[in-house]
Amino acid sequence: MMDTKTVKSISELGEFGLISYLTDNIVLKNSSTIKGIGDDAAVLSYPADRRIVVTTDLLTEGIHFNLLYVPLLHLGYKAVMVNLSDVFAMNARPRQITVSIALSSRFDTPAVSELYEGIRMACDKHGVDIVGGDTSSSRSGLHISITAIGEADKDKLVYRDGANVNDLICVSGDLGGAYMGLQLLEREKEVLKANPVGKPQLDGYSYILQRQLKPEARGDIITLLDALGIRPSSMLDISDGLSSELLHICKASNVGCSIYEEKIPMDSQTKQFAQELNINPLVAALNGGEDYELLFTVPLADYEKIKNDPDITIIGHITPPDKGANLITALGGTPIPLQAQGWRHL
Repeated sequence: MMDTKTVKSISELGEFGLISYLTDNIVLKNSSTIKGIGDDAAVLSYPADRRIVVTTDLLTEGIHFNLLYVPLLHLGYKAVMVNLSDVFAMNARPRQITVSIALSSRFDTPAVSELYEGIRMACDKHGVDIVGGDTSSSRSGLHISITAIGEADKDKLVYRDGANVNDLICVSGDLGGAYMGLQLLEREKEVLKANPVGKPQLDGYSYILQRQLKPEARGDIITLLDALGIRPSSMLDISDGLSSELLHICKASNVGCSIYEEKIPMDSQTKQFAQELNINPLVAALNGGEDYELLFTVPLADYEKIKNDPDITIIGHITPPDKGANLITALGGTPIPLQAQGWRHL
């Protein structure tokens, strides 16, 4: 952790002093990083047979997060993970990020240190270099913009538009937990408004809280698929809900799909808390978002390679486009058209 006992205030440090304070101890990890923080721009180098992927994400206080219940350490960690997840969804490896933050006057140096510590923790976990960024003042709370840069062999990149009829539809991990974690935090926020001296009732729900506050980008799945000799035909990460992401693949690939209700993986805590709130847990899995699991399709010929893996679930298959995108119910096998009801950014 950074030493915040004798540090100056943000106003005393100034923009460049704050940048130096936050980044002085950064050690570069990747050979592709020639020059990191400390010049007008970073310098990167990649072989000709590699491809570069770039993604960026903006998180705005009051829209994407609520600091009443989101610790700054967790926010920094999550801000990085949501970007690394996009890189993994291309079947690529993240190597560098840039970090830009805008802060209102209510944030002091220890608060910014806590935020940046979370950023560094996420980068260290995946061997990513912080190579630049910017700081600014804000009149409306906290804003975080992170750009991630990754690399992959040109013949291993995976896009959304490669799904083929009869491909298997797979997901990593389990779904709906992040949404139910958010519902738990929102519930306790309202309870504390009515009783400020009360204690949040969070016992028994550590998993869904972690899913919301500290998501993990699934680089391990990329490693696993490579070890199994599988290159997905299409892939993306589940940030806006399973339904929305499946419809993205179907539209980009000009195909339909059928997924099966009883195959969709959900954790017991997700189901339990959904029932406590009288929410169908399937709604959380289909439309909740922020799970940051990987959704991908593989050729039917790869079935034997993945059928017994505990962290991959086959939930359906790709169909001709005229069949549409459907959820097949557990009772009766009725097809219900999927609808994009996840997170709306605008």
